[in-house]
Amino acid sequence: MERRHARSGSPFEETIGFSRAVRVGSTVVVSGTAPVWPDGHVDPDPAVQARRCWEIVVAALEELGATVADVVRTRQYVVSSDLADAVGTVHGDVFGEVRPASTMVVVTGLLDPRWLVEVEADAVVPRA
Repeated sequence: MERRHARSGSPFEETIGFSRAVRVGSTVVVSGTAPVWPDGHVDPDPAVQARRCWEIVVAALEELGATVADVVRTRQYVVSSDLADAVGTVHGDVFGEVRPASTMVVVTGLLDPRWLVEVEADAVVPRA
């Protein structure tokens, strides 16, 4: 089966050895995605961060021929349970009609202390 990659543009792709997303057959898996803008900026608002994460995920899905409607599972990592409503509302805005299996986990921290949320997604593209 063909293996395709979506690049994030992160300088860490080469040193760590990862891709933003990988497609094998009809399965697309999107790596942990942080709320970073191209200039390195991170907005302090958790809802803005969540929306930025999902924008990056959707772009990676589309690059590999998938859509939001193909998403079957999401994972959201937040640094405080106080963020659950803001982050969850954004998830609902993006996936309300799709309703994938989903998990939200509170973690003690993420790689960059400015990040309040990080997300992942898995999709299955229907065969044509």
